[in-house]
Amino acid sequence: MLWLYLVLGATSVLGKGSPEEVQQAVEAAIDAGYRHIDTAHIYNTEKQVGKGLKKKIEEGVVKREDMFITTKLWSDAHPRDAVIPTLNESLNHLGMDYVDLYLIHWPVATFSNGSIQDVDYLDTWKGLMEAKNLGLTRSIGVSNFNIEQLKRLIDSSGVTPAVLQIEVNLNIQQPELLEFCKAHNIVVMGYTPFGSIFPQKAAESAPPPRVDDEQLVHIAKKYNKTVPQVVLRYLFELGVVPIPKSVKKNRVEENIDIFDFELTPEERNLLKSYDANYKIVNVALWKDSPYYPF
Repeated sequence: MLWLYLVLGATSVLGKGSPEEVQQAVEAAIDAGYRHIDTAHIYNTEKQVGKGLKKKIEEGVVKREDMFITTKLWSDAHPRDAVIPTLNESLNHLGMDYVDLYLIHWPVATFSNGSIQDVDYLDTWKGLMEAKNLGLTRSIGVSNFNIEQLKRLIDSSGVTPAVLQIEVNLNIQQPELLEFCKAHNIVVMGYTPFGSIFPQKAAESAPPPRVDDEQLVHIAKKYNKTVPQVVLRYLFELGVVPIPKSVKKNRVEENIDIFDFELTPEERNLLKSYDANYKIVNVALWKDSPYYPF
């Protein structure tokens, strides 16, 4: 059932915008065919997701059971007894009785001021297991965990995460982590799927390519697509569920329009060649935590 929602609906992470823009983006995404909406406690978009979905349910566009809603536990709520109250707060924001997927956002625990807190993510995971048993979430998973952390989680609890959400784009394709997840039937969701292809958002140190790369432009023109669509298609063919973020209606519609073409082996090899193990998101301020994943 998880794959059905993700593959048929594709996905959307909501970009930054006003509350009205975010709600409108949710509505546009549902109208465009998205059936998975990804949010998080720290994004401050849960209320807008709930309002947008409520409107589309009232209009008869979708039913609640048609949608797959993901939210995440932020790092300042890692103690086991804080998990369920925090999830209940998210559910209240969303206006829902349950979410379809609840993730530990990071393996690192912090205090509310951002300083590192000594809480083992195994204890946090037990809190998520309890939340699932109570029916507050249909499935549970993690985000930004490495292979060793995944192994420890599975071995200690006997419960395999349904999903791992990680950074995946042309510059960091994480083949070993993807292979591990495939072997353990863990669905991989990829955030920051466009990486550094947009020059205005790329750091000076970011490796190529950019959106105007001649070879990528050639591939895009061949399929009558844009370069971002080619990138999303490549990630999809890697077995990753890409989660692009946007509050612009045309971008939301463009990002889902990737299922009517297929890349050739030569094109996939070219896109594979851009892997430089370059992370955009590394939260180096947490590097002193024993649970820092990078």
